Amino acid sequence: MPRTDATAEQRALVLDIDRVFAAPRELVWRLWKDPEHLVRWHGPAGCALAQCEQDFRPGGKWRRTMTARPGHAHVIFGEFIEIDEPRRLSFTYTNESDGFETIVAMDFLEQPDGTTRMLFRQTPFISREERDGHSRGWNSSFDMLSAYLLMFGIDDWRPKGRPRIDGVAADFAAAEARNAQVIEDNVNEHRHPESR
Repeated sequence: MPRTDATAEQRALVLDIDRVFAAPRELVWRLWKDPEHLVRWHGPAGCALAQCEQDFRPGGKWRRTMTARPGHAHVIFGEFIEIDEPRRLSFTYTNESDGFETIVAMDFLEQPDGTTRMLFRQTPFISREERDGHSRGWNSSFDMLSAYLLMFGIDDWRPKGRPRIDGVAADFAAAEARNAQVIEDNVNEHRHPESR
């Protein structure tokens, strides 16, 4: 059962993300709506959806299982609150591991140049560390969404490529390369503190 008894400090923890996607708003919306698309982009680098179910209507439930390796399962689930196609989407979001419920709200804004600006907000969080972890995860996932959008032409919006669960090794390699670079950057920063 999700926990909704957030403290004032937890309610003050908010994650705001502002992203622009090089695609029309209707296409970006479809990629959130259709599980056949979600399995091709959703989740941070190094993870993939092993399960993706959703009843896309206000009051409908959704459930996803992310996996990073054999035997690993990170289950998230919730309920759709608001669906104003293609302008606004909001839903509850709960990690099965801690049962703490957050609310995600997204506004999709059509831009004059044909791109889509997405304003994303999630709150409250059980801790600052949890919020910061979600920030890294969502931003990585939105990088995947940006890359997936590059596969689409003007008229053909059918799912492209394989679900990421089939090609997750490439994500692992990319994630490992990024982690190695972060470690190297941190080591270099500590060796040469005068460069800060």
